[in-house]
Amino acid sequence: MRNNRLLFMVEIAVFSALALIFDLLANVVSFSLWPQGGSVSISMVPVFLMAYRWGVKGGITTGLLLGLLQIISGTAYIMHPIQGLLDYIVAYTVVGFAGIVFRYAKENKAKRNMKTSGVVLLGILLGSTLRFFAHFVAGIVFFGSGAAQGQSVVLFSLFYNLSYMLPSVIVSGIVMLLLFAAAPGVILRKSAHHH
Repeated sequence: MRNNRLLFMVEIAVFSALALIFDLLANVVSFSLWPQGGSVSISMVPVFLMAYRWGVKGGITTGLLLGLLQIISGTAYIMHPIQGLLDYIVAYTVVGFAGIVFRYAKENKAKRNMKTSGVVLLGILLGSTLRFFAHFVAGIVFFGSGAAQGQSVVLFSLFYNLSYMLPSVIVSGIVMLLLFAAAPGVILRKSAHHH
């Protein structure tokens, strides 16, 4: 039980750091495309992995740490404390709710079939959608000035956030499915009964 707790803490640290590295790399590559923050990135993958390995607790803790690391490292684009909270702390923490479906995936991991892949994708969709809503709300409230004259602020936020979230979700989904196909053990811990 104690070893499990230590492993949990070590994995959170490692996966959060990995997520930040993915995020930094993505910012370097796609910085000029999204002037108000947002990049096509696989930074959610380590959060998804923790959500599947440890459930919601692992996912939201890793996501929260990723959001904090982005702020501490100075890569966060913050105009207002509430916007910073929504775009970084809330947005990445809710990705961890992908872990809601992890129990089903664990039960079926031996089957490595389409159904289980579907569950993995469902978790990704759930976590990504929740993250999108955090950015979407922040976009409406704080980035409305970026909308063209006469353009709906709601539509502006919708398209702006979809423009990097959609590719990020697709790329993250592909990476997760490849990982799942190649090494299901990486995604799903062996000791499902220890918590």
